[in-house]
Amino acid sequence: MAGGEPPTPGALLCALLWAAAAAPTPLGGGPGGSPAPGAFGRLYRGAVNISAERLYAFAYSRQPGQVDAVRVYVNSSSENLQYPVLFVVRQQKGVLSWQVPLIFRGLYQRTYNYQEVSRTLCPSEPASETGPSEQIIFVDVASMAPFNIAYELLVTRLENFQLETNKPFNFTASPSQPQYFLYKFPQDVDSVIIKVVSDAVYPCSVVSVQDIVCPVYDLDHNVEFNGVYQSMTKQAAITVQRKDFPGEQFFVVFVIKPEDYACGGSVPSSIHGNVNRTWNLQRTKNLQVTIVPSINRSVYIQAMFFSFLSFLSFYLGSVIVAFVEMLRSSDVELTGSFGSVLVAGSGIMTSSHPITSSTPEGSSYGAIDESSSSGGRQLSSPERGPPAGSDTDSSVEEESDFDTMPEIESDKNVIRTKVFLYLSDLSRKDRRIVSKKYKIYFWNIITIAVFYALPVIQLVITYQTVVNVTGNQDICYYNFLCAHPLGVLSAFNNILSNVGHTLLGFLFLLIVLRRDILHRRAMEMKDIYTLVGNMVVLLAVPAFTFYCVPSVDTSFMYMIAGLCMLKLYQTRHPDINASAYSAYASFAVVICLAVLGVVWGCQPLSPVGTLDLTLSSSLADLGIFRRAAMVLYTDCIQQCSRPMYMDRMVLLIVGNLVNWSFAIFGLVYRPRDFASYILGIFICNLLLYLAFYIIMKLRSSEKLLPIPLFCIVATAVVWAAALYFFFQTLSSWEETPAESREKNRPCILLGFFDDHDVWHFLSAAALFFSFLVLLTLDDDLDTVRRDKIPVF
Repeated sequence: MAGGEPPTPGALLCALLWAAAAAPTPLGGGPGGSPAPGAFGRLYRGAVNISAERLYAFAYSRQPGQVDAVRVYVNSSSENLQYPVLFVVRQQKGVLSWQVPLIFRGLYQRTYNYQEVSRTLCPSEPASETGPSEQIIFVDVASMAPFNIAYELLVTRLENFQLETNKPFNFTASPSQPQYFLYKFPQDVDSVIIKVVSDAVYPCSVVSVQDIVCPVYDLDHNVEFNGVYQSMTKQAAITVQRKDFPGEQFFVVFVIKPEDYACGGSVPSSIHGNVNRTWNLQRTKNLQVTIVPSINRSVYIQAMFFSFLSFLSFYLGSVIVAFVEMLRSSDVELTGSFGSVLVAGSGIMTSSHPITSSTPEGSSYGAIDESSSSGGRQLSSPERGPPAGSDTDSSVEEESDFDTMPEIESDKNVIRTKVFLYLSDLSRKDRRIVSKKYKIYFWNIITIAVFYALPVIQLVITYQTVVNVTGNQDICYYNFLCAHPLGVLSAFNNILSNVGHTLLGFLFLLIVLRRDILHRRAMEMKDIYTLVGNMVVLLAVPAFTFYCVPSVDTSFMYMIAGLCMLKLYQTRHPDINASAYSAYASFAVVICLAVLGVVWGCQPLSPVGTLDLTLSSSLADLGIFRRAAMVLYTDCIQQCSRPMYMDRMVLLIVGNLVNWSFAIFGLVYRPRDFASYILGIFICNLLLYLAFYIIMKLRSSEKLLPIPLFCIVATAVVWAAALYFFFQTLSSWEETPAESREKNRPCILLGFFDDHDVWHFLSAAALFFSFLVLLTLDDDLDTVRRDKIPVF
């Protein structure tokens, strides 16, 4: 050694290998026990036993900057597992060995034996010296068998070992003949996508990306030890970034699995755990690999700008609409002030209270008795403050789960005798009590959102960490042909496309806040029409607060549909409505059914889930069973006459037909996605109730203003477009990861977003318009007295 330095362990090992190779052995294959010189591309045949082994030496010259890869093919006709043929390949910096028959173990201890084995040797590093260098490879063939075992040996140099960008490469692999190739990043490329396709679904295979380290893990039992990997049937895609490989190069490894169970296939029948030779001969797969450059940083920036500007345009549109409404309101106020003077002068309306003024003298029928001392019957007005010693926040009376209005016993029997009810008949409670009752929805949904979000975030972080540490990309079901990583996130585009739910949810809350401020300001100005007509603003906030807390979990969609139905119901029944506790308890029951359906399957729970949704969709109290029994007894047993409310009867019949159709469908077809099946029931019930509400509104001579009409049309159009992209299935968690990747497709928007991302964009806008429909649907009643608004 130069300078008297001690030899390194690698140098000592190399020297020992060369000495062992050069030393004569009585079992050597060459003359006098020396290694037999081998030639690349020549097939060698021979036989070995316990007393005779063969040793071959293959020498070649390595050019500067050249990566040389050598592949060794061996074959033995012997199937004797007791005396396999052993092959040992020695290189300058490594040793590789295997046996023939090569044994793989599968599920249930099944064994798969292969007589033909082909392995690629770990390539030598590019030479740094100025001239060529000599390299030598030794192949040792031996067996402990007391009899001769024939073998074949073929050593070749690979000409197409390095993959090129945008150039497809075709090859064949099998469980005993894996393949791997080298790829180097071009100077102007920072990220690439490795696309692998095959015409055949089976055999199941694994694609792995590994760093330039020897040995290369290219067998079924060790391919998961290094790098990142995916199982594959017909296609796979892995995004690789330059920053993850300091040497700016990597190996792409292709391994064929001995059985297809991991990819969703069946396991072959076997006798005594051994699979026949015919099965092994079918385990060859033709593959094509193409490496294409991925997107650069500018595409990330464009996608971010597109996402935020698209939804910020809704803010601009809302500001324009609010400005136009403000100008129109100013004109209406001026005209109304002049008109009120004329009305007062002519003596048409002399009272400032529209309800009491319209009631016959001495009668309280259908109106609010201001002389009562009951807090539950007082109409809150600016002229009358809260009772002495009361606290508007904490001293109001508590409400039960179902408000039966026991504090107005004197009027309850009178109201029950009315055939047609108006909103004043069901608006008997003090505004402070109603406000406190619905504030519970707000705080409960915040609590639920927190407890939902924290486990989901923890789960996402945990799984993403596991993916990054283990390299197992079968854990997450992404569209890998359009999965753009950023930092520790594997698919940043899926997260960015969800920004609309947060931005539009916050915008919706701002719209509700503005309406609430205008409502309170009108109360301060003693606008009596606002006091008696604008009930939507007071009750809309708690029903929609959760919108700014989106979740990918289907159970939150159940709550969206359920709360929308509750919002429609309480618009015409402000006093008679389920409490937040009973509503969320109903959601809990449905979510439990959904969980059981996912675990056990749909068939045993289809009719039960449908019946539960039919009953809980109204979000009523437990007294519904008693009242339903009473109605059936009085209307169907005591007397059988024409229904008093034909419109409601039609809705009831249609609703039952739809829900029982869902139950029959679930029993017959047994949908695999039980959670989506339950969600479909919820959405259909919501649409039925919304259609009934709009029809009854029009039949009651009410009208739809331009803004809610526009929102209805926009909701229908955007939902139709969103559902089109939703049903463009790009992955499926019901199948194995390999089968799910068969549905992967490239990006369709800006080279960054796929079909599911477009669904995220459109669904956020569709939800926004849907909530605007519910918020503005009764804007035509803002100046209508409550004793003129029918209940349905």
